[in-house]
Amino acid sequence: MHTNIDTLFAHLWDKYVAITPSAHKIHSLLAGEEGREQIVNDHVAFRTFNLGKTNLEKLAAHFLALGYEAKGDYNFEAKKLTAQHFEHPDDTKPKVFISELRVEELSQTAQDIIVGLVNSMNAHAVDSDDFLYSGRHWALTKEDYDTLLNESEYAAWLAAWGFQANHFTVSVNYLAQYQSLAQVNALLKSAGFVLNTSGGEIKGGEDVFLAQSSTMADKAVVTMGSEQVEIPSCFYEFAQRYTMPNGRRYQGFVAASADKIFESTNAK
Repeated sequence: MHTNIDTLFAHLWDKYVAITPSAHKIHSLLAGEEGREQIVNDHVAFRTFNLGKTNLEKLAAHFLALGYEAKGDYNFEAKKLTAQHFEHPDDTKPKVFISELRVEELSQTAQDIIVGLVNSMNAHAVDSDDFLYSGRHWALTKEDYDTLLNESEYAAWLAAWGFQANHFTVSVNYLAQYQSLAQVNALLKSAGFVLNTSGGEIKGGEDVFLAQSSTMADKAVVTMGSEQVEIPSCFYEFAQRYTMPNGRRYQGFVAASADKIFESTNAK
């Protein structure tokens, strides 16, 4: 397990920007010409399968060991996902959002593919220091990828990319030059970035104490059998949190909004 939170997030970021070059460009765009604007990371998200070797709990263990605490629980019925978010007592550390696919709710064909992939994994891989940015632990054919894609975009993405951050998130609250998520979105669009419009460009808002938007995922090439296939990689998210009636800034997540954020990696 990692002993240092900052080192872990640095490794996660390096792996992420390697297949998400737009995140690097957006980070620079928001930081400004002299890089004076500090970009604060609101949260990092991970995807996994709810099988013994790889379940949410196994991924969470890495963060719990670093002092993180489990906070909210979420259920995404249509996407067959269970999720949890974690916070660190030091609120300058990013929150962590981990979701897992309820494999048993997929068709038998899809279940067989996923179980086969995970079975081929080293049983102790998940315990290694670098697991959270270790990528794919199995061979994948284009045929199996397409079968999964037809049923669950989430399953196909995870089968293709394995274990790594699915997205990082800019905290709009800490941007000195931009007061609102709408302003950030306008900047991104004027710079030519494509936003996820599923459920509206801005998901949520002040009424639920959290507004979110995201880019559509970049495309990157993955090896599947003897083929090189270009598929969606990762995206960049933007979050603005609002103060609740108790005077505290909301720290949780809104399932209805997150549901649409998942669609940022859709291949369609």
